[in-house]
Amino acid sequence: MNNTASYNLGLLLLRMGFGGMMLTHGIPKLLKMISGDFSFGDPIGLGETATLILAVLCEVFFPILVIIGFKTRLSAIPVIITMAVAAFVVHAADPFGIKEKAILYLIGFIAIALLGAGKYSVDKK
Repeated sequence: MNNTASYNLGLLLLRMGFGGMMLTHGIPKLLKMISGDFSFGDPIGLGETATLILAVLCEVFFPILVIIGFKTRLSAIPVIITMAVAAFVVHAADPFGIKEKAILYLIGFIAIALLGAGKYSVDKK
């Protein structure tokens, strides 16, 4: 395997790994919303319902776009914002071990936004 192939395979693994793991956080929120329960935290003052809808979009819809590699760099931005809010607003007063997961996702999606989707994607760049 040459450097280009391993680079593109690495981008695919990065997208599928971080996007897929983000879905494990977003799908329960989606199911909560579908069941009619809109109670949710409101860390930036948008209201519980609006915050839940935004969280579902940023933890389900945009990660799916990242996984398939459609508008990957743009699709990573809402997830980056969500993870920054989770790490530095929601868990601001928590010990590092609590906010660590959000920071890891933040770093992963920043890397995806900087590197793009690669060859093995819908965009194929």
